[in-house]
Amino acid sequence: MFRRIREDISCVFDRDPAARNSFEVLTAYPGVHAIIIHRMSHGLWNMGLKWLARFLSHFARWITGIEIHPGVKIGRRFFIDHGMGVVIGETAEIGDDCTLYHGVTLGGTTWNKGKRHPTLANNVVVGAGAKVLGPITLAEGARVGSNAVVVKDVPAGATVVGIPGRIVAVRDETDEHRKAFAEKIGFDAYGTSADMPDPVANALNCMLDHVHAMDQQMENMCKSLKKLGMEMDEVHLPDLGPCNISAKASTNSSDIDSDQGSANQSDN
Repeated sequence: MFRRIREDISCVFDRDPAARNSFEVLTAYPGVHAIIIHRMSHGLWNMGLKWLARFLSHFARWITGIEIHPGVKIGRRFFIDHGMGVVIGETAEIGDDCTLYHGVTLGGTTWNKGKRHPTLANNVVVGAGAKVLGPITLAEGARVGSNAVVVKDVPAGATVVGIPGRIVAVRDETDEHRKAFAEKIGFDAYGTSADMPDPVANALNCMLDHVHAMDQQMENMCKSLKKLGMEMDEVHLPDLGPCNISAKASTNSSDIDSDQGSANQSDN
């Protein structure tokens, strides 16, 4: 137990750049306090001292704002950053090198006894405010974005966002550059990364790509029909241009700026 507590303290320096020394981590990090007390309460729980274990976990909740049931199985180098509002249910299981942020709930969806809380494999990151509900499994390396609600299994290396949770990216472990960077930083802050796609924008861009392809196909068909001697009325269609979400947003913002400039000139 004490060996794992030392690991819990040392892993903070890999995942929180604000950590300065071990004394500060040991005395001023509620996430570390909650984990240390849980190690003790879990030992009491396994010894059959259920009430004492629950009372100790209740005390930890009172001083840290983090509620971890003493029956929870937690692996090595577990880190809760900030921590306020974290709730972890009785039958949850957490692997090695996992990270949770404030407001995370690993909860159940039934009142029946038995396995009813999530299982997190190794190297899982759950972002602030996310809810992972039910006896589901987040496979190794999974990432849950902030405020997501996850009710289904998540495959290894996948990133989940939204309500309900949707997979928006799956890490390619053959990409050596990304793999090296992931090993360097050790975690993804709040379960997200800078290049994570917006699922709505991605869907719209796919639809626009499809429209472009259909437009090109129709143009080729019209040319072929004209070569066969068929006369067709030409209908002017607006040019779609690149027409992706980012380009559209920049166009709209430039139009707004120009309109405001014109309005200012007319006022003057």
